Amino acid sequence: MFKSIALFRFKKSSKPFKDYYSKWFKTLKNVHLPQLRHAMSSSSTAGPIFLASHVEVMHRHFLNYYEALDLAAANDVAQVLFPDWRNSFEKPFLWLGDLHPYLFINLLRSFLGDDSESEFDPEIFDKQQNWHVVMAWKSRSKKLTTRVDQIECGLRLMVPALVARARDAQAAFVEKVAGEWGRFEGKKEEMKGVVVEAAAAEMEELVGVFVDANRLRRSVLSDILSVTDVYQAAVFLEGLAQFLVGLRNRELVRQFEKCSLEL
Repeated sequence: MFKSIALFRFKKSSKPFKDYYSKWFKTLKNVHLPQLRHAMSSSSTAGPIFLASHVEVMHRHFLNYYEALDLAAANDVAQVLFPDWRNSFEKPFLWLGDLHPYLFINLLRSFLGDDSESEFDPEIFDKQQNWHVVMAWKSRSKKLTTRVDQIECGLRLMVPALVARARDAQAAFVEKVAGEWGRFEGKKEEMKGVVVEAAAAEMEELVGVFVDANRLRRSVLSDILSVTDVYQAAVFLEGLAQFLVGLRNRELVRQFEKCSLEL
């Protein structure tokens, strides 16, 4: 959908966004995720403060990414709206160029739904070394569950609205070009002008849609972190980061592509 814009890149990126993402991903995987895990395992008296600083660093890393996406979209929306540099395992999770905001909520609900009352295993505690992290999701406040419901309700309104805007932008492009096609038949230069003008209008609208989609992703992520305590936030961000790392696991990608071929 909307691939017509890929033919008309009016503003060329000085540097492909995939290069930025590769660097951002390596920092997430090799720096921030290990540091967050180390902070989560700390049992010192300064543990909560130490952990909170790493939660903030991880959150800022995600916000920086979405800010960079906005800039890339303004420069060349095609490369981020249709990211051909994403692997086949990542693409099913994308919505308007990046992770669907429902993924954040579904990940959070996976922790909220953990109502296991099994006895505490000392061996697990030895590995985690932090009682508060181990028990982070064993008790949830009413404020948390209520806020999650509110966020999800907002998504049910905003996601379809953004999809409709993107669809209408494509429809306007097709209507404009198709309507002028017969009138300029055989006049390539005149028709080229019509196509370029229509594509420019479509791109402008899609940049706005993409930026609003990113704003929604940022908002959902920030809302989740604002209503969770430091230990819950750490477990959530670790899960989110590990999910992204898993999507780029070569063996998982290979198995996914093999299954796709067999189907």
